[in-house]
Amino acid sequence: MKNKKGQEEFVGFGLIIIVVAVILLIFLSFVLKKNSQKEYVESYEVESFIQSALQYTTDCEDNLEFLSIQKVIFSCIDKETCLDKRSSCDVLNETLKEIVEKSWRVEKGSTIQGYKMQIIDGEQEIISIKKGNETKNNKGSKQHFSRGGNEVEISFTVYY
Repeated sequence: MKNKKGQEEFVGFGLIIIVVAVILLIFLSFVLKKNSQKEYVESYEVESFIQSALQYTTDCEDNLEFLSIQKVIFSCIDKETCLDKRSSCDVLNETLKEIVEKSWRVEKGSTIQGYKMQIIDGEQEIISIKKGNETKNNKGSKQHFSRGGNEVEISFTVYY
């Protein structure tokens, strides 16, 4: 009878060790997944970036309001200036460069190897922003919009 009681205690101790080991493995897998970088860019990230960039409010002001990127694009096409006499094309270029550089960091060891953004009015290129290397692995998206007969296309490609 004494031997059976010792065996039962030993089996219980073994089960406790197994449960603790499984919990540690699960915890370790969560920690490692959290610290690892993504290997690629998702399509929805690029599409969402374009949508949010178009709605970004610039520091270009007309008589009534500060203009969004989308409105500044049309202002640039019409060769208009902001209230403070800066060219709307200059404001567009500066603002887009700042947004893209802060959102898509191209650094040594980074997942992002490069990017390219173009805004085209019909067949005329309004803005082209490039940085880094173009690779075979990429995700891109295009957005079309128009106003008064002007068909504008904004395309953005991220290379990883």
